[in-house]
Amino acid sequence: MSDPLLIPCPHCNGLNRIPGERRHESPRCGRCKAQVLPAAPIELTQGNFASQLKGDLPLLVDVWASWCGPCQAFAPTFQQAATQLQGRCRLGKLDSEANAQLSGQLGIRSIPSLILFRGGVEVARQSGAMPLPQLLAWLRQHGL
Repeated sequence: MSDPLLIPCPHCNGLNRIPGERRHESPRCGRCKAQVLPAAPIELTQGNFASQLKGDLPLLVDVWASWCGPCQAFAPTFQQAATQLQGRCRLGKLDSEANAQLSGQLGIRSIPSLILFRGGVEVARQSGAMPLPQLLAWLRQHGL
């Protein structure tokens, strides 16, 4: 039996204690009953970012903008990654235009940008879109 994981709910930001061996069983939030680990990227904002950084699973953030062609082209790849990494890593999308202050705090200079957080701390950053195999290889280099 593995140790329980603390995972923030992507809907209400409540922290949930999920048994490690049950994280692949579509756990539900104890507060709002929504799925805690969806097989899709979650929307990150200035309001929920700090809460979503908490927890025991890494968080991969895609910083993008609606006017950015490479960002739009990368979106389906990021969605595929969310499906493949469900239960091992949470994926979130941060609209740099709608959250300009947070993008500035994160030091975003180009988009798309990927930032990998573990334990609330940035552990890796990559600028530019990439195909799924390259994205997964990059994540493996960083322990996923």
